[in-house]
Amino acid sequence: MRKLILSLGLVISAALVIILVAADHIDAPAVGTLSDGSTVEDITDYYAFESPANADNYVFVCNVAGLSSATEFSDDVMYEFNIDSDADNVEDQLIQVFFRDGQAITYGVVAASAQTGLSSEIVAGDNRVATDVSASATVGGVQLFAGLRDDPFFMDFFQFVDIVNGVGASLSDDVNTGEYDPNRDSDPDTEGVQPYPAAFKAEGEATDTFAGSNVLSIVVEVPKSAIGDTNGAFTSWVETKVRQ
Repeated sequence: MRKLILSLGLVISAALVIILVAADHIDAPAVGTLSDGSTVEDITDYYAFESPANADNYVFVCNVAGLSSATEFSDDVMYEFNIDSDADNVEDQLIQVFFRDGQAITYGVVAASAQTGLSSEIVAGDNRVATDVSASATVGGVQLFAGLRDDPFFMDFFQFVDIVNGVGASLSDDVNTGEYDPNRDSDPDTEGVQPYPAAFKAEGEATDTFAGSNVLSIVVEVPKSAIGDTNGAFTSWVETKVRQ
């Protein structure tokens, strides 16, 4: 039995249009800290898209363990890609990836079990794909990779923190406007109070906080036919679940 623990990413796919809402780095203290990085349960990004190399395939990507030095997955964590093809917010199909003795394993697209939601069990299918970590394997049209990759996430994290902290400070002062004011320091009522940043820095000035850092990436490519006729649209989300 496996239970959802905090991390979740969501993708809504309609034809070739992707609307992406993904989990951020270090979502909560339970899955990591800024100094130590996040754990293998913490989802940093989630992507689902049509394969650029094969228009008959979909690719699902889950990145975890941002800002950490982790190089190994855990046998106690399962990564579950959920596919909802009838817009009822309940998974109809699954792609489960789990690890045993240094190998990543998936059965590709399988029908969801009766246990939907927070608890899961491994659903075995006929098409078992197994590969060593940092290698890839293809069986029955399903390709699997799991391993270390450069973090694709771009964000000026410390500018973001300055914006958030500045807004909070503005809301708590006597003026209490909650709005950016570049003249705050020259205003007698707020003398000495620096204006908080109004927005992210311009291109060329921003700093990519995650440059040079790695993530552990899980990539599964499956035939569209395995998902079936979805009228060109489906909802997908990914969860990390820990063995109890």
